[in-house]
Amino acid sequence: MAIRLAEASGQTLAEEDLFGPDYLLPRPLLAAIDHPGPRPAVLLIDEVDRADDEFEAYLFELLAEASVSIPELGTIEGKQRPMVFLTSNNTRELSEALKRRCLFLHIDYPDVDREKEIVRVRVPEVDDALADQIAKVVGSIRNIDLKKSPSISETIDWARTLVYLGRNEITPEVMGETLHVLLKYQSDITKARKELGVDAPATPAARR
Repeated sequence: MAIRLAEASGQTLAEEDLFGPDYLLPRPLLAAIDHPGPRPAVLLIDEVDRADDEFEAYLFELLAEASVSIPELGTIEGKQRPMVFLTSNNTRELSEALKRRCLFLHIDYPDVDREKEIVRVRVPEVDDALADQIAKVVGSIRNIDLKKSPSISETIDWARTLVYLGRNEITPEVMGETLHVLLKYQSDITKARKELGVDAPATPAARR
């Protein structure tokens, strides 16, 4: 587009002219260090453990020097150091080099009362008694040695599912029918059913 505009105005635009700041579209990393202030930008990099090794290595310069290197432009120094937050679900082990540039904070699952409060806020249709049951059942499931314990978002999904189904109490039958909303691996579902004493839902043929 820039070349065509230059040609239309009778100007000549060299290819190297395209690799300049006038044609650079800042993405979040560059925008964070180029933030004019007065306060530092807050940069959230969610689930960094799902990114590839190349992106992880690219963060080293940002975290250590508050700068970003672009081959065609060189190194762009930040106006001020951004506040960077990385989250990880431990899907894979992060490199020692990346962890060395960060302060580590482990955030555990909330206790029953806090999770109940979260459910009531995110799913206001759930009554107090059902929200209490949901939080307690999820807490007990997390005590089982599973491949993937239910997250808070899955607790909320389960609450919404129970509301949609018109359930106001968690019975063994309800657990059997909806356990797959909380757990995402069949091996975990089988283990949880055994630990909780919950039968698998009956098949349509068996119901007939």
